[in-house]
Amino acid sequence: MAKGSKGGAGKSLVRASIAIHEPPVGGSTTPGGLIKTFNFDFNPTQLQLNRRTQWKFTPSAAKRDGPVPEFMGPEPRELSVEIFLDSSTKPTSKAVLKNVEALLECCEVTSKSSAAKQPSPPWVVLQWGSFSTVRFVSYVQSVDVTYSLFSTTGVPIRATCQVGLHEIPGSTMGQNPTSGALTAQRVHRVVAGDSLQSLAWREYGNAAAWRTIAETNGIDDPSDLPNGIELVLPAVEEIGL
Repeated sequence: MAKGSKGGAGKSLVRASIAIHEPPVGGSTTPGGLIKTFNFDFNPTQLQLNRRTQWKFTPSAAKRDGPVPEFMGPEPRELSVEIFLDSSTKPTSKAVLKNVEALLECCEVTSKSSAAKQPSPPWVVLQWGSFSTVRFVSYVQSVDVTYSLFSTTGVPIRATCQVGLHEIPGSTMGQNPTSGALTAQRVHRVVAGDSLQSLAWREYGNAAAWRTIAETNGIDDPSDLPNGIELVLPAVEEIGL
């Protein structure tokens, strides 16, 4: 399991974040509407990424040394990360409790998916600046929470969450060999004069695609776009143009 730290990487400029989305309707592999997003209080010091291949062995009496294995394909990636949450400087805050509850709810069916008769827990996307190797659509396989500090009223103000993510494969593989992502996403660093609409027009030829960019990056206020932040620009397939 990946290990986190209470210091060190915690004060870095670019914070890792996790975006929790509604599952899509139908057979789409693009996450639905954004439910919640939050930045890590401290960046992880380690990430454990696993991937396996699947092989098939067909016994054959004619070959005493054993059958020749047949490659069946790669299995989805799995990522283990430790999320350290701390609001000890604000003892009255319930941020730790709310973020932990949001992670635990990732193992429960959402009301919207149930109403659509496609019951499913949320889909999530872990993001950390330009580290695109760990940016893939996934579901939460496991959440283990340890509360280690409480306020005088008994509210948790410090917690360590061991989270296991399991990749949800897309319909097209290997479009971006540099990142290893499922689709050809790009990362854009915002400069003066940028807006979501201008980025959407420049990237996709359709200014209306700014809404998808906003949802992908967990942006609630499109007019507040600070210089220097990094935005994930979804692949054309994710925009649905």
